[in-house]
Amino acid sequence: MALEITDANFEELVLNSDKPVMLDFWAVWCGPCRMIAPIVEEMAGEYEGKAVIGKVDVDSNQDVAMKYGIRNIPTVLFIKNGEVVDKQVGAAPKQAFTTKLDALL
Repeated sequence: MALEITDANFEELVLNSDKPVMLDFWAVWCGPCRMIAPIVEEMAGEYEGKAVIGKVDVDSNQDVAMKYGIRNIPTVLFIKNGEVVDKQVGAAPKQAFTTKLDALL
């Protein structure tokens, strides 16, 4: 299952991670977010131990969303060594996410 990333645990789970991180910025009311949610959950299982897959609810965690200038959701950031190295804005097929994450492994 994808980790719930919050303003409080962001630094520990994302910035200090020794693995690549895929971070899904979403909201309960967002239709396209619900479309990619099963993909994110599936990838969390497939990449367990190889990468961190997390979800940030933008309504509850505005500090992290503001820090990265998240204006459209879903936005998925790909982070390595604490730096954003790639991103996907909007719903996309699973292959779009796996290709970007595989490039960081």
